[in-house]
Amino acid sequence: MKTRRSILTTLHRPTLPIEWAASPPYALLNLNFCAASIPVSPTENQNKAPPLATSAPAEGLAHVARSTSRRLVQTRSISLQVYARDDGLWDIEAELIDTKTRDFELTAGLRRAGQPIHHMRLTLTIDIAFHIVDADAHTLAAPYPGYCEDYGDAYRSLIGLNLMHGFSPAVRQRLHGALGCTHITELTRVLPTAAIQAFAGEVVRPEASEGKQPFQLDRCHALRLDGPAVLRYYPRWARPAAHNSDSSVSAGGASRSG
Repeated sequence: MKTRRSILTTLHRPTLPIEWAASPPYALLNLNFCAASIPVSPTENQNKAPPLATSAPAEGLAHVARSTSRRLVQTRSISLQVYARDDGLWDIEAELIDTKTRDFELTAGLRRAGQPIHHMRLTLTIDIAFHIVDADAHTLAAPYPGYCEDYGDAYRSLIGLNLMHGFSPAVRQRLHGALGCTHITELTRVLPTAAIQAFAGEVVRPEASEGKQPFQLDRCHALRLDGPAVLRYYPRWARPAAHNSDSSVSAGGASRSG
């Protein structure tokens, strides 16, 4: 077996109402990050999100928590670990676990409080160019034992894809509907950014020496090319804000019409 070292571990916890969090597409939306996967008991503290990057959203959440009595019903934990292997490849292991705080009667039988309703794992092996060279999926707990895990080698269809180029559309095409497991397929959505985070500081990106625009720019609101963060940290790639040019055109048009 190849030796490897862990580079990145993330744990996502949902803050959605339970009726949303249990079904796609909401199951992976509005998730918060914490630094490591830490087992916790099903208490009120388990459902509290970790501190956010800015104080305003956190204060809003705290206000809701204080003003409304609530009880924890379900926890969905999505953890990702990325390993650097001694053969130069990388393993990304994504795991999803659903548990309830009470006994739950499934169609296939009773599931005790704290026992996983869903427990799925997806492992991809990638190279430094984000190409998927191997893929494997396992179901350790599911509502319909003996049936939920009967997806065969469906997830090996991910081999050959690239996490950075057309990955999501290709996943939908190859694993939509009855072709795969809903929850394992959900895990694919968080793999690209996990790989990027793991590679940061570990893999030398070719564009760094070729004078190309850094990969992360213009891929989120904070690092938009016409934003203040890019102007401060990446001034070479900063662009004028679109509304400035629009206002100039409007002003010019107004002066001409006058």
